[in-house]
Amino acid sequence: MRPTGFLSRDCNTRDSSVVVPKLEYLMRYTSVAVAAALTLLTVATAVQGQRGEDTIDGRSMALLARGRALQAAGNLDAATDTLESALAVDPRNRGAFVTLAEVAKTRGLPGKAIRLYREALSLDPNDVVALSGQGEALVAKGAVARARENLARIKTVCGKRPCPEVAALTASIAKGPPIVTAAAAAPAAAPKKD
Repeated sequence: MRPTGFLSRDCNTRDSSVVVPKLEYLMRYTSVAVAAALTLLTVATAVQGQRGEDTIDGRSMALLARGRALQAAGNLDAATDTLESALAVDPRNRGAFVTLAEVAKTRGLPGKAIRLYREALSLDPNDVVALSGQGEALVAKGAVARARENLARIKTVCGKRPCPEVAALTASIAKGPPIVTAAAAAPAAAPKKD
């Protein structure tokens, strides 16, 4: 004798060997469907709320443009301040790192320029402008072998298309590091006080 109850009732009258009530199907698959829907909703909401990686804050871009104008005008102190402000607004502004590195190179600070180019390359390892600038700064520091590595990376990134950065870095490597004379390397003598 079969038990008579709500869950044990046979819903499939044609085949008595398979006894699965409709309510049991509903209970089995509804919880899985609800969990999948909630997971999909959570992921979609999280992705929608994130800012795009390529989207740089507009204020940072405006400060970058002003910093480039100041650099072109020769006002390197104001350009440095403005570019650092651009990076404070949005530290993902690769152009600000590159321009700040160019200002450092202009001031004769190749070590600082190398560090700033490295920051730009951490945001985009295939930035040929940053690779070329870093290579030129490396040559100025005497690290010609590392500059050649940058040149090889630029050639790989550019492929068959022409890149002016390849010619610029090749010329810088061919020229070699600057020659420092003893007079230029010696610190200036301090005036004597009487």
